[in-house]
Order: sequence, then structure tokens, then C-alpha cells
Amino acid sequence: MAVNNKSAAIKSDIRLFGSTRILIVAALLVAMSIVLGKFGAINIGNSIRIGFGGMPIQMAGIFFGPVIGAVVGLVADVAGCILKGYSINPIITLGSTCIGLVSGLMFHYALKQMKKVLLPKIAISTVAAHAVGSMLITSIGLYAYYHTPFETLILRVPIYLITAAVETAVIYLMLKNKAFSSELDKVRRK
Repeated sequence: MAVNNKSAAIKSDIRLFGSTRILIVAALLVAMSIVLGKFGAINIGNSIRIGFGGMPIQMAGIFFGPVIGAVVGLVADVAGCILKGYSINPIITLGSTCIGLVSGLMFHYALKQMKKVLLPKIAISTVAAHAVGSMLITSIGLYAYYHTPFETLILRVPIYLITAAVETAVIYLMLKNKAFSSELDKVRRK
């Protein structure tokens, strides 16, 4: 009986992602986000961290949709905090979740009509994701939990605009690469 319950749980997890392939790629994107955002970031004081942990989260949203992007953002933040020894701030976790959600919503729904112009579509998706997730929600979390001064929080705006530009270029180059796009299409196929 326990085997059937475990099997049903695994099937429901895969159903959320659509396929085992997407589940595996999402797990890899979580790992990339943790490495780039928690271990590979440059910390400036206690409130400013320059890193690219949001890029794999946005990739999940852009490649697979807003739900998978949100799940990747949530898991990456919680697992990264546990691995790094940080306390979990639910507002910052919400910000990370929104990065994946907003990038997926923008790319797949709000900008759906922009089929021929990939670069602006990615740029708008990444800037919107960082505006909501990083600049707004995460800044609120930093202020609410750690009383980070407004003068420090305002520095997050130019940092995340530059970060969004770099992430846009990387995601665009990946999607324009025929070999990468071909492999991504294989992952998406059920």
C-alpha cells in the first residue's frame, strides 16, 4: 500500500511539471540559482548582494511557464537559505517566487503577440520580473525584517536594471542558439 501512495505522489509531482524531463531541468535550474545567487554572489554589507541567482529562475519561467518559474524560485530560495545558513524570510522568498512567476506571465501571456521580436520580449520579461520580485518585494522584506535603510534599498534599482540587462543578453543568446533551442524543444515535448 505504501508503494502505491509513493507512486501516486511521484506522478502528481511530474504532472505539475508535465514530464520527468522538465522536472529534471527545473531541478538543475534550482541548483544553478543557488550557486549563482547564494554562493557566487558578491555581498556588499548585509543588504546588497550582486549575483545572478534570478537568471535560472527567469529561465524556468520563460522556458516552461509561470507556474514552473514560480516553483523554481520558491525552492531555490528556501533550499539556498538552508544550505547557506540564512534564516528564511518569507517576504524575500515571495520575491524570488515572483521573479519566476512574472517572467513566465510576461513572456507567455502578456507579450504573447510579440512572436517575431524575441529580444524585446525577453528584456521586458526580465525587467518586469526584477521590478516586482527584486526591487519591490525583496526590498520590502529587507526593510521589514532587517530595517535596511531606504538609502541602501534605493541602490537595488540600478543594480537590478544592470543585472536584468546581462540576464536578457544571456537568455537571448541561449534561445537564439540553434543547438540549445533544439534541446529545449526536446525537453518540452511530452
